[in-house]
Amino acid sequence: MCQLKRLQELDLSQNYFEGILPPCLYNLTFIGLLDVSDNNFSGTLSASLIHSLTSSWYLDFSDNHFEGSFSLSSFKTQSKLEVLRFASNNGKLQIDTENPPGWFPSFQLKVLALSNCSLNNHTNSIPNFLRHQFHLQIVDLSHNKFRASFPGWLLVNNADLEILKLRNNFLFGEFQLPPFAMTNAVMVDVSGNQIHGLPENIGKILPHMEYLDLSRNAFEQDLLPSIGDMRNLQVLDLSYNNFSGEIPKELTVGCNDLRVLILSGNKLHGQIFPMLYNLTQLRVLQLRNNYFSGNLSNVKAKGRVLGNLALLDIGYNFMTGNIGSWIGNVTYLDILVMRNNYLEGQFQCEGISRSVYYLDLSHNLLSAPLPSCPRLQHLYLQGNKYSGSISEAFLNTSQLLVLNLRDNNLSGSIPSIIGLLTSLKVLLLSQNLLSGLIPEELCELKQISMMDLSLNSFSGSIPPCFQGIRFGKIEPRYLDLDLSHEKVSNEWDYTTYFRYGTLKKDYVHHSTAEQSVTNVEVDFLTKHRSNTYKGGILNFMSGLDLSCNKLSVRIPYELGNLAWIHALNLSYNHLTGPIPKSFSNLTQIESLDLSHNMLSGEIPSLLINLYFLEVFSVASNNLSGRIPDMKAQFGTFDRSSYEGNQFLCGQPLNQNCSIVSPHPLINFVDQSKEKWYGIHPVFFSVTFSTTYIIFFLTSIIILYLNPYWRRRWFNFFENRIYYPAYDFISSIVHKPCAKLVNCVGRPCNN
Repeated sequence: MCQLKRLQELDLSQNYFEGILPPCLYNLTFIGLLDVSDNNFSGTLSASLIHSLTSSWYLDFSDNHFEGSFSLSSFKTQSKLEVLRFASNNGKLQIDTENPPGWFPSFQLKVLALSNCSLNNHTNSIPNFLRHQFHLQIVDLSHNKFRASFPGWLLVNNADLEILKLRNNFLFGEFQLPPFAMTNAVMVDVSGNQIHGLPENIGKILPHMEYLDLSRNAFEQDLLPSIGDMRNLQVLDLSYNNFSGEIPKELTVGCNDLRVLILSGNKLHGQIFPMLYNLTQLRVLQLRNNYFSGNLSNVKAKGRVLGNLALLDIGYNFMTGNIGSWIGNVTYLDILVMRNNYLEGQFQCEGISRSVYYLDLSHNLLSAPLPSCPRLQHLYLQGNKYSGSISEAFLNTSQLLVLNLRDNNLSGSIPSIIGLLTSLKVLLLSQNLLSGLIPEELCELKQISMMDLSLNSFSGSIPPCFQGIRFGKIEPRYLDLDLSHEKVSNEWDYTTYFRYGTLKKDYVHHSTAEQSVTNVEVDFLTKHRSNTYKGGILNFMSGLDLSCNKLSVRIPYELGNLAWIHALNLSYNHLTGPIPKSFSNLTQIESLDLSHNMLSGEIPSLLINLYFLEVFSVASNNLSGRIPDMKAQFGTFDRSSYEGNQFLCGQPLNQNCSIVSPHPLINFVDQSKEKWYGIHPVFFSVTFSTTYIIFFLTSIIILYLNPYWRRRWFNFFENRIYYPAYDFISSIVHKPCAKLVNCVGRPCNN
């Protein structure tokens, strides 16, 4: 390749090339198009390389692993340059556009993509050279931490602008649009800024808009009817602002081609579905976190009316009534989220589309029986009014990945059929009325990473076979641990290239947009607080919570084999015996809570090797001996971690071990000969004596203060003293007399 001195076009994009760019590129002085994007090239970009590309009009270095600093002024003499793409793949490339100050470009760009390039890292300013560009058609300056007002002048200077992406910066001020219609503009994404003030005539200025994302900004006004003038609009995301009012009728009538509507996180109110019946092309509807109301029993869905929806999210609103049969007519539905409303009655999965694999009806007023949903992968029913036992029919779903039944009134035991849910990764059954033994069939759920059985009435022992559950362990066959469901949305990805004299744009419609709605969320108690884990972080979180039950006997030493677990909570049970020394093998543990049990013996000193441990508690047990040295993570634990153990000594309890340990009255029980009752003899003697004295003094005080009970008490003792004596004397006197009567025929006189 390097021998092709007069090469004019070189496209190496979308390969797996590594290392630095070939030095021979310096010799390709006739090259006009150079595309090395989507590879693994690394190293720095040399200014001398840029100077040698004097004939270039298309340069694409994006999506590689370049690093270091680079000045865009290196291109100032390249008058032919029209397309320049430098999107960084690793965030280590820093591009400066302001040095030397006042440089003037000789080029007029049509395409500029500098996303995630730490542009002007010292000043966080928008490139000043853009004020001299008047033919831009595509601009992408996303993810650069700009701290400046919205550059309305950029739109005024470039009337032919088609795509503008400024997402995830710190832009502020009003969303200023030019006074004329931008008829070529089809995509605007300024999400993740602090912009406010949407122009009332936005639909007139951007009449051909197809993709508009203004989410996560500071807009605070009613939704504008002018949006309905965007007749070609397909994707509209206004989520997480402060828009108020109702959905304008003009929007639902004018935007007939709308495929994605995301209005979550605002202050919108009113009825939803009658207003949206006109949007027959709608595929994604996300309206969570608003004030929408209405009775779902009255909703109609048939044919093209809501029938094309793939994702419906109306969670965190004020919807009421039953989930009617209309939901079964939404034939393409994949994801249904109606959590945190006021829905009531029963729900049966037979009435929903066979394609639904994600169902969230949590925190409503739904009642028994539990629905049987054999095709689901994610099922959230927590915080309802489900009661009774968990049926085997309910658990007849082999594809289930997440099952959340927390905070209901379920009772009885866990059916053994649960062992057939071999794909299950998250099982949450806490805050119910479940009882009985923890079934060993749970050990068949090898892929479990988070299990919460807390706040129930389980009894018996902890199954030692729990050691066979993965709980975060990554094995070759489980490398794909993604719990997140496929997000259904639209993203317009664009590829720009100026080849053969024409600037072309390829819009790619697919179903994995970042704008997609619902991430998998799991609430799990760890580090003494309830945390919400969502998205990819679920792949790295693991925990077992058996707290607040009636579990007894010793802690199985086999639990020490869960080397990858991050949180283990066994508190508030009746566990006895020592803390297993095998717990020193929990090398990834961050939270270990064994408090409020009846554990005895010493705290294993090897636990100080748990270098990730942030929360540790053995409070309120019968532990004795020296607390492990305050080294590593154990140097961060205060006295609250150890309180309630009378015979523990050392820091941070300020109890001197030289005084406590050798006391002649204290003979610690040999752990190898420990009795079943596990009570220390000195502790028993002290508590018994104290109780006896308190009882005796209380009795004396009561008799002193109450004359009636005092008389009754004395009468009782008098009867106990005199009557037995009378009986004894009578038995002595009457027996001889009886013999005498038999002999002489006369009674005995006293």
